[in-house]
Amino acid sequence: MSDHISATVADGVGHITLDRPKALNALNYDMIVALGEVFEAWRHDSEVAVVVLDGAGDRGFCAGGDIRELHGFATSGRTAEAQTFFRTEYRLNAAIARYPKPVVAIMDGITMGGGVGLAGHASVRVVTERSRVAMPETRIGFTPDVGGTWLLANAPGELGVHLALNSRTMDAADAIHAGFADALVPSESLPHLLQALAERADPGSPAEIVMLFDETPGPSALAADRDWIDACYSAPATAEILERLRAFAAGPAVEGETDAAASAREHAAAAADELETLSPTALAVTLGAVRRARTLPRLEDALEQEFRLVSWFVGQPDLHEGIRAQVIDKDRNPAWSPASSAELPENLFEQVLGHPVDRSVFD
Repeated sequence: MSDHISATVADGVGHITLDRPKALNALNYDMIVALGEVFEAWRHDSEVAVVVLDGAGDRGFCAGGDIRELHGFATSGRTAEAQTFFRTEYRLNAAIARYPKPVVAIMDGITMGGGVGLAGHASVRVVTERSRVAMPETRIGFTPDVGGTWLLANAPGELGVHLALNSRTMDAADAIHAGFADALVPSESLPHLLQALAERADPGSPAEIVMLFDETPGPSALAADRDWIDACYSAPATAEILERLRAFAAGPAVEGETDAAASAREHAAAAADELETLSPTALAVTLGAVRRARTLPRLEDALEQEFRLVSWFVGQPDLHEGIRAQVIDKDRNPAWSPASSAELPENLFEQVLGHPVDRSVFD
């Protein structure tokens, strides 16, 4: 058992807590292995009727994978170790999605990357007013994984493409609208929710118990942006998405237009500005990944696709540079290579998808 995982059983509830609060409960390899062992041990344990998954501290459920650990794999040529990390993590994500017992995941606070991989595939996904949910991989020259492309592909319209390319952070209302969460429970009510799950009475299911504490979220800013997002992010390539965003943002003000219309142009301009700072390689591959994930029949198929993509990215300079700029040196000034989408091959995604890997995720 990892020192950063707490697992207890009481009153029929198996309670797993990610216990690395100083690192926002970021997942290292030992934690992933330990989580897999706990879920497997409880699979046929008659003492466990429901599993609750949460994080220690009040800042976040899980900020994602341990980026420094990944950087060490990537920059020292330890590709096989990186692939073992991803393979083990993806098997855990799939196991949670197919778990025979209800899994209640509580995404209180920051929940990003690998945290979404744990919670986003659970049977009951709870957010709070403190939740900040995102797949932020393009910020480090990477691509969404841990089944994130499956969730993004199933978001309404082109919201998933926008969330993926821009690494946009969602609040509780956005996460529920986009299909990343099921219920909003105020953080002050979480202890009462845990108590109710322990004292549950038949025939109340965990999902029904959660709904007793559910509150209607406020309006979703993501939903309000849907029109211009759908219009711009439906373009076939990232360069054209950028062109559409610029054109929409530069549109003339119309007499008597609402504040919402002006705000939409401002949001589109900000989205375009952001895209221009991100890795062209990561954006092109991510766009292809989300679009192709829409055609895949199962989460496992999306994970297989992601495994091929991330195995390729581990050896690429943009991932190394992105982690350096955002996490190691923190100068926030990455030098992407190539620096523009015009320098990318037209079939980059297909080339990356065909990248040979030693083994598949689920063999």
